[in-house]
Amino acid sequence: MKLCAVSVDLDEVPCYHAIHGLAPPDDGSAHAVYTRAVPRLGELFTELGIPATFFVIGRDLGAPIARSAALGLDRAGHELGNHSMNHRYDLVRLGPEAMRAEVRGASDAIAAVVGRRPVGFRAPGYTITDGLFDVLAGEGFAYDSSVFPCPAYYGAKTAAIGLIAARGRASRSIVDRPGVLLAPADPYFPARPYWRRAALGASLVELPIGVTRGARLPFIGTTVSMLGPALAPLLARQMVGRPLVNLELHGLDLLDADDGLRGLAAHQRDLAVPVSRKAAALRATVRSLRDAGYEFVTLRDAAGVFAHRARD
Repeated sequence: MKLCAVSVDLDEVPCYHAIHGLAPPDDGSAHAVYTRAVPRLGELFTELGIPATFFVIGRDLGAPIARSAALGLDRAGHELGNHSMNHRYDLVRLGPEAMRAEVRGASDAIAAVVGRRPVGFRAPGYTITDGLFDVLAGEGFAYDSSVFPCPAYYGAKTAAIGLIAARGRASRSIVDRPGVLLAPADPYFPARPYWRRAALGASLVELPIGVTRGARLPFIGTTVSMLGPALAPLLARQMVGRPLVNLELHGLDLLDADDGLRGLAAHQRDLAVPVSRKAAALRATVRSLRDAGYEFVTLRDAAGVFAHRARD
């Protein structure tokens, strides 16, 4: 069985301002992910018949629009995952108790809305450490999906942080240890350090962010939307052969500059791509993977399958 899981990180617009070292927005655009992107994503996934996983930031659930959206996604059959309480890019630099509070706080917030705790976690900025894995294991998570073993992304992120600094601003984003580039690209049980594969008996499974076979190019929403509907399927075909295709999106992948984000668009290139073109690229990508025989599942279900396979 070949599986594909589509997930969405619901990072609100202020998270992108933090990446670019900008002051947070003080208008309605600050909530564009929940007010505009989530309804579009829900409609698109219904059209495509995809059960998706949405990684939720706990603090956002303090707003009625976010609580209502999260409950609606849950009732539609989608999975809600934990994306930390405050989306601190420096989460892994906190002490163990502070990390635990960030993780547990988001789980509590999600449980208060949908009545059960999430079983999956994704770290802000994909940055994770052995210490954070210890917290996840202690909190009873079934899987993590943060490891992104992608040289192109690692280099681009490092360069972007340096360029922002050269322009006199301080990005809140941080760079993971380069050992992440050695991590398996397919599901595995993490050892110590986390980019090594453990023997059986590890407590949770890692579902790495998608990278292509060979060159390990990033298979994420940004690259799919930038390539467009004609070229995105070519990238998808380079994923064929992986037992799990883990396509990670952000809410921003169904927003554009016309959503009140023209100021941010000067710094965030993918906002120049119209929503209609982004949606068309996602449709073409899904069709390509379906044609290759992939079944679409939530990350929770994928984790269950791979944990079972590994222990058989």
